[in-house]
Amino acid sequence: QVQLVTSGGGLVQAGGSLRLSCVASRITLDDFHVSWFRQAPGKRREGVSCLSSPDGSLVYADSVKGRFTISRDNAENAWHLQMDNLKPEDTAVYYCAIEASQANCLLIENFYDFWGQGIQVTVSS
Repeated sequence: QVQLVTSGGGLVQAGGSLRLSCVASRITLDDFHVSWFRQAPGKRREGVSCLSSPDGSLVYADSVKGRFTISRDNAENAWHLQMDNLKPEDTAVYYCAIEASQANCLLIENFYDFWGQGIQVTVSS
């Protein structure tokens, strides 16, 4: 059974930083696009960022461009989301996900096969 385990969430003041990590087990990430989604209270889940394999192309939602950075660590079978200059509107449950059906990654949740458990990120004003 594929397992994605998320870590690194928490509470931070506006302007602060957090780094989310997602570690995959029972699967090798080499052929998968990796991504981050989030769901704020009362809102639909939205794509935040994704990274394609093998070409490494990146996609960011407009709301996080210039503040968030996605990266992957093949040695750890993991990927990360560095979140800087956090804003209260970034408060949400964050999910990691992987898929391999598309030529490049897309921030469309229906394409994603496997999901992490979700982790809370809260940014206070």
